[in-house]
Amino acid sequence: MTTLKDFHRTMIGLLFCAGAALAQVAHADPGDDDDDHEEHEEQMLTLAQKLAIDLSDGTGTFDADTSVVEDLIIGRGLSIPYSYVNMLMHTPNAFGPGPACVVCHSSADPAKSYRGLDLSSCDGIRTGSTEAPARPIITPGNNPAKGILGRRLRNNRMPFGTNFQVPTRSPNIELVEAWIRDGAVDDQYFNDNVLPLFATEGAFGSDAPACTDCHMSNHEPPSFHEMDLTSFRGIMLGADSVAKGVENATKIVIPGAPEASPLLQHLTENRMPPGISPVEDRDHPNTLILFEWVRQGAPCE
Repeated sequence: MTTLKDFHRTMIGLLFCAGAALAQVAHADPGDDDDDHEEHEEQMLTLAQKLAIDLSDGTGTFDADTSVVEDLIIGRGLSIPYSYVNMLMHTPNAFGPGPACVVCHSSADPAKSYRGLDLSSCDGIRTGSTEAPARPIITPGNNPAKGILGRRLRNNRMPFGTNFQVPTRSPNIELVEAWIRDGAVDDQYFNDNVLPLFATEGAFGSDAPACTDCHMSNHEPPSFHEMDLTSFRGIMLGADSVAKGVENATKIVIPGAPEASPLLQHLTENRMPPGISPVEDRDHPNTLILFEWVRQGAPCE
């Protein structure tokens, strides 16, 4: 009797045989310079046939969950159905250890759902939080990592290891926020009241390390993300100025716009789901799939 395992083995064998045959056809005539003909043949292949050729050629790299998602799904332009996104929002541990997103965010009513955020429906995700200040959490078609949903799934709150229970509003955080809102000026007030906070243990949460323990120069190592929080110049230069170049460095302070400044975002935004360890993978395979759905326009059908 043929078992399910035997069936799977047979199908896998056929797939690889087909891949080998197709690969031979694709490479049969080295002297054929008919690029249009080859392009036409490529377009006529199904996804499975293309995968078989890649496996035969050794060009497919599937050594981990993340690379499988990047190659098989994102790299090949597969459309992400909302039904999968909907399942993620209703599934515990979908983005790392923690409850399902809809446990806390299932209604547009702020009395029933935190921030009036409804992640139980496509319209709810596209609308975002309804509690003032109402804000969208994604911008369909844009880079989701920069939006609220993306930041909350990827970015750890700082200082590193800050507990979820630590209030996101405090006198010291408000000092930083006010300084940015007032233009982020290098003046006596900044040097006396704001700059010292980054070198002070517990400034942004009891038992929290000083920010400058990890961010003390524009070189990595020893400073994470080449970020220097010891001076006005270093703060305004931003992150990854060596890796990306000074002109392309990630600005962490946007003068006049504290809500758009990564410096304040990292001080006030907890990573989700609540209580997730800061060492958990920031690029979980499901996070990558969700991001691809957003880049594809966040379709609801």
